[in-house]
This record gives sequence, structure tokens and C-alpha cells, in this order.
Amino acid sequence: MPRIKSDSGGTITFFLALGAGRQMCRLATAFLTQKQAFSYLQKNRTELERVARTRLALGELEDGIVVLSML
Repeated sequence: MPRIKSDSGGTITFFLALGAGRQMCRLATAFLTQKQAFSYLQKNRTELERVARTRLALGELEDGIVVLSML
């Protein structure tokens, strides 16, 4: 289940399913409320997961986390 990190307001942490494993992803948004940020993630989940998988394949990780920003 995605969650909003309270220290950064518009940052959502979610997990990308990789077979039996999971990869942590962090999405930075410009939204001020959890509801807005979560809605954005839900509406754009397919595209965000595609971008996350590409970055993971390229090894573009920050401290073992795939970092994304709004599309």
C-alpha cells in the first residue's frame, strides 16, 4: 500500500512488484495533501511503474530506491 511520508509532504513511497521480490520506489509530487498525491499515483500508476522498471534496469537508484517525480 502506498504511503505519504510526513516529513516531505508530497512524497509517496510505494513498492514495485518484481516476481516474488519488491523494489521500493519514491515519488515526489507537488501536491500538498495526501489525498491529491495518492490520487495522482493511482491515475498514473501504469506509466510510473514503467518508468521505475526502466530506471531499475539501468541501475538508476539512490540508496537502493528508485526515485521518481511527477510526469
